[in-house]
Amino acid sequence: MSIVNVHDTKYIVVYRDKRNAMLTKKEYVFWFCTGSQDLYGDKCLNVVAEDSKKIVNALNASGVLPYPVIWKPTLITNALIRKTFNEANGDEKCAGVIAWMHTFSPAKNWILGLQEFRKPLLHLHTQFREEIPYDTIDMDYMNENQSAHGDREFGHIVSRMGIERKVIAGYWGDQNVQKRIAEWMVTAIGVVESSHVRIARVADNMRDVAVTEGDKVEAQIKFGWEIDAYPIHDLVEYVNAVSDADANALTDDYYKEYKILLEGRDKDEFRRHVAVQARQEIGIEKFLEENGYQAIVTHFGDLEGLQQLPGLSIQRLMEKGYGFGAEGDWKTAGMVRLMKLMTQGKKDAKGTSFLEDYTYNLVPGKEGILEAHMLEVCPSIADGPISIKVCPLSMGNREDPARLVFTSKTGPGIATSLIDLGTRFRLIINAVHCKKTEKPMPKLPVATNFWTPEPSLETGAEAWILAGGAHHTAFSYDLSVEQMVDWADMMGIESIVIDHDTTIRGLKNEMRWNGAAY
Repeated sequence: MSIVNVHDTKYIVVYRDKRNAMLTKKEYVFWFCTGSQDLYGDKCLNVVAEDSKKIVNALNASGVLPYPVIWKPTLITNALIRKTFNEANGDEKCAGVIAWMHTFSPAKNWILGLQEFRKPLLHLHTQFREEIPYDTIDMDYMNENQSAHGDREFGHIVSRMGIERKVIAGYWGDQNVQKRIAEWMVTAIGVVESSHVRIARVADNMRDVAVTEGDKVEAQIKFGWEIDAYPIHDLVEYVNAVSDADANALTDDYYKEYKILLEGRDKDEFRRHVAVQARQEIGIEKFLEENGYQAIVTHFGDLEGLQQLPGLSIQRLMEKGYGFGAEGDWKTAGMVRLMKLMTQGKKDAKGTSFLEDYTYNLVPGKEGILEAHMLEVCPSIADGPISIKVCPLSMGNREDPARLVFTSKTGPGIATSLIDLGTRFRLIINAVHCKKTEKPMPKLPVATNFWTPEPSLETGAEAWILAGGAHHTAFSYDLSVEQMVDWADMMGIESIVIDHDTTIRGLKNEMRWNGAAY
């Protein structure tokens, strides 16, 4: 069991198999807890129970929610509320509770249960019937449909207790409300899964670089992340232990799956370089599996016995679900892993990856940032064919590494940067629009993404710099700004959003207010 502290709230997560990095959707559920009281008798309570069951059944039948909702008996007493919330704490599959007050529910009944509850909470402010029955409404109807009354009582006590929660208001049968519930579920998974993240630091951060540094103890307190250091030779031993037969078999798979771009290189020499990455993929994954890690950082300045900087091998491991950060950037590695977990099993997912800001296109009307890295961009974001190239790398003093090259999908996405300000963590979230470059770049031997940040390149870049954003990002097509803000809120850290509403004056004021609040 792991306990993650978030301000005065602790989220309890029961470990299952923390060595499993593959992105298979886990069997989480969410409990639906309805509040009421016994002032109006058993007949009213029977109506409350039946109404809440109908809501749960409809939500599950909607096809919108990524995880099932489990109905729980109506909560009307202090003892039952406390018992139910503690059962939720102890249920390994329960990832959070959706609370709704069908009628009035005296808030002092909820205090002990809320104090002891340790998982994500959604307050669904809804009403069973969508429209007032003007011709027949009487006091019985009023007494049975007091959500406008009861939810305010519940909301007051949660606010007074300083408990972080999501509030969604609207009719439960509305698809937009259901979509927001679904998105919150994804964020809740990001909270409970955070304490499953273990990061292997194979080499330290790049010398003299500030933004990849950070307080690893505080990260474990805030997020539950375990960040452990290993000397490079521990990894080298695993890579060297891979048999020629296994490395050759995986290399054969590469040749079947990807286009081979020899570009004048000898085909046998080219294959030898590719086989090095196959050996690395097998060895690094075995190292991570046997030591129980789901994310890894490397550094081109500390390679020792490795023949090449891991490139294609890291790209493939990211595609399997491992987090990665270059130059020792464990914060980005943790976020990549977490964002992959949050999007696991999503229908029509477009991908999540580690990326880095490289160079600008400043031509009016064509502004954008070219995103890439020396080698390590996840092929989950690729659009179209993926090729293998073997090209020189000036850094690292090793042989030419093989890498996967491609261009990325188009459409909206988010770029995130988790930074350590010394006194607190800040998550910066920028809404971006990915597009194709105006022309191909045949001499660029890396995978690329090209985007324009909201609200514009100029304001977006200025805001990112003022907020202290890093040059590395954890990027996803499959998560929203709101979901990542909710995650930051539930983890008890500051968030800064850069989107279509951002102005520099407003951003500066927001950061001043945040500085006072945190």
